[in-house]
Amino acid sequence: MRESPDQDPGAVAGAPPPGRGGPAPTASLPTCDIDALRSELEGLRTALRSRPVIDIARGILIASTPCTSEQAWQILVDASQDGNIKLREIARQLVESFHGTPVPPATRRALETAIRRARTR
Repeated sequence: MRESPDQDPGAVAGAPPPGRGGPAPTASLPTCDIDALRSELEGLRTALRSRPVIDIARGILIASTPCTSEQAWQILVDASQDGNIKLREIARQLVESFHGTPVPPATRRALETAIRRARTR
């Protein structure tokens, strides 16, 4: 009968059994995988930082344009694509406009076009 790792007389107390636990050696991962993971992590961090501003911008659109939360999201997406402006940048500019900073003309045009499109759907 084989001994379980917990019953191994040569095992070090508190150490994971051989072949289990502990971090995998990073040397075995291809560099491209590590770079891809770092890039993905940075993208997720950016998304988390941007989310509150995007939600506030959606609220501004809901309050100023008769639309639902989903429609406000689609307006931001469409404006981003139409104006070739990052969605988080449009959201930031919209929130700043609520505090008195003018929306740049390109963003204003993209938002106006997206709002008109949303009204015809």
